[in-house]
Amino acid sequence: MIVTTTPSIEGKTITAYHGIAVGEAILGANVFRDIFAGITDIIGGRSGAYEASLGEARATALRELEDRARTMGANAVVGVDLDYEVINNMLMVSASGTAVTIA
Repeated sequence: MIVTTTPSIEGKTITAYHGIAVGEAILGANVFRDIFAGITDIIGGRSGAYEASLGEARATALRELEDRARTMGANAVVGVDLDYEVINNMLMVSASGTAVTIA
């Protein structure tokens, strides 16, 4: 499945629009405490553990997005947007886009 932030896919024609597909992942409150407890891996002001957790959450949100688009009958998602939000000490990563069929 092609997943892109662009509104179209070069060389492909969108033949059907299936609606908005969304995927989310939430990192619980304890993840921040756990990450900062192991902050010894900070090098040059960056935390590898924190970046790995964010990367995992982003990958989960995108995987969910693809799964939902697939169940809608799509074979691609265009106009994908990634959002990061802190809610009650939890980090939510959401991915949304338009599920489409391309030919």
